[in-house]
Amino acid sequence: MLDILIVDDESLARQRLQRMVIDLGHEVAGEAKNAAEAMTLIEQVDPAVVLLDIEMPGETGIQLAERVGDLDQPPAIIFTTAYDQYALEAFDHSAAGYLVKPVNREKLSHILEKAQTLNKAQLAALDGIAVQALAPAQPSQAKHISVHSHRGIQLIEIESIRCFVADSKYITVQGTKGECLMDGTLKQLETDFAPRFIRIHRNALISAEHITGLERTVEGHYRVCLKGVDCQPIVSRRHAKKVKDFLDAL
Repeated sequence: MLDILIVDDESLARQRLQRMVIDLGHEVAGEAKNAAEAMTLIEQVDPAVVLLDIEMPGETGIQLAERVGDLDQPPAIIFTTAYDQYALEAFDHSAAGYLVKPVNREKLSHILEKAQTLNKAQLAALDGIAVQALAPAQPSQAKHISVHSHRGIQLIEIESIRCFVADSKYITVQGTKGECLMDGTLKQLETDFAPRFIRIHRNALISAEHITGLERTVEGHYRVCLKGVDCQPIVSRRHAKKVKDFLDAL
């Protein structure tokens, strides 16, 4: 099952895609009628796939795809459009697929199966982090991290950090001694501190040794409980199996 975000400026088109997505056994993670709404939802719900209309008022689907492609662990993009002249440009942006409206159910099913295979391949590397955490490994021996921000450089004890949460411009470091903002990317932090920190969302890394459990929300998501802090980061559905497998193996 895939979490799918539907982006189209036409309400009827969104409704039609929603019905087909649900009928095919997948979940609609959200709907957006323009690029701005779509980008916000991509940051929030971490969908595996985006069904993206190309011709929309303001920022086009092609332009949005360029921004999405720059994200850390971007979702698969499947373009939907009433015009087939965009096909070559769509694949120039590494689209997982291209559907001409009105979207055919069988073609949508086929292309979502392809996207699901691609998504599994993408997550295979992430699953390797959990495997590393369960096997004998030499984690980073660093005791502090240098946080570079507009205030200068601050040294923070790794032991006190519980999670790194990325926003559009900065990373929030949350720990037992409060929180601060830093520059950088989660991808680099993940590389530097695996397996001590594991990915639970496109926008979040957590301290593996300080996980105390998972709590299910009324929406059906999971929150991670961390020792010594009140913050409970959301686990995205695309990372949930990896996190549960990690906890089951402890």
